Amino acid sequence: QVQLVESGGGQVQPGGSLTLTCAGTGFHLPYYRIGWFRQAPGKEREAVGCIDGDGRSYRGVPLYAESVESRFTISKDYTETTVRLQMNDLRPENTAVYYCETDLVLNAGPGCYLKVQKYDRWGQGTQVTVAS
Repeated sequence: QVQLVESGGGQVQPGGSLTLTCAGTGFHLPYYRIGWFRQAPGKEREAVGCIDGDGRSYRGVPLYAESVESRFTISKDYTETTVRLQMNDLRPENTAVYYCETDLVLNAGPGCYLKVQKYDRWGQGTQVTVAS
């Protein structure tokens, strides 16, 4: 059974850092396009960034929403077969539930999407709270 599990959320002060982890079961996560999204109370789910799936001679490249570029980093951990979201210089407006998502398309080719409609599998989310 395909499942995504997010972890690593918590509460930090403004300017602090957190690393979220996305783990997959039932599929080899690094081969698939993964998106990171967040949803704050009363707001729509919005894109944070994404990374495309690895190919035979290709390693996925991350893409970021403009609001987080230079502060957030998406990477793959090949030892644990997870995707990480490193978040630095966190701000109160970054408070939200963070989700990792996939479209579960193998060998999709280069590229990923910053649109929630492009993904159809996600985990339960992990809460990130940025407050003094």
